[in-house]
Amino acid sequence: MSDPHNPAPAAGKTKPLDTVVKLALMVFFGSFGLIWGGMYLSRPDRSIPPYSIGSQEGTAVAIHVPAWTSDTEIQTLIERFRKVGHETRNFGPMKIRPTTPDDPKGRYRNMTIYIFTHEAWAEASILHQYVVGVDREVRDGFRRAMRGLYRLTETEEEGRIGPLVDGPDSAATAAYSRQLFKDRLTPLP
Repeated sequence: MSDPHNPAPAAGKTKPLDTVVKLALMVFFGSFGLIWGGMYLSRPDRSIPPYSIGSQEGTAVAIHVPAWTSDTEIQTLIERFRKVGHETRNFGPMKIRPTTPDDPKGRYRNMTIYIFTHEAWAEASILHQYVVGVDREVRDGFRRAMRGLYRLTETEEEGRIGPLVDGPDSAATAAYSRQLFKDRLTPLP
């Protein structure tokens, strides 16, 4: 039995949302908008392949990229290091600790970045053995396993793809190892 003083709502008519429900929905969808916006603004740089710093000793830095990283992507990464070297010489945003921290003329005056796809070669113990240069077998394996290199000094920079080969680049080594650039730089003040 229906109440004549409170008629039943007409079919198809909806009751307006309560102010508290509207506020809760705004907070709910607004939080998703903020999360999405924050993720978009803080996303990693997609123009270079993902990489991680495996180890660092003095001016030597060993980094690791995924095994599926192509030579073209590694070249893009090397070009990014080159761009930073030319513009600011501040590799901190690229997660590299200062290589010459006590030098009053700059925190990144000299550095060599070795790029590997197998993370074991980027470990601290292997990098240390390579830098110290005692074990010839480790040295040769390190140079063969390398997928790329970026070297920066006060007056010169160099970029290479592939392993380091003994001797000059030739047509025989160009298929797997080649120099991308080797430029003279104006000396730092």
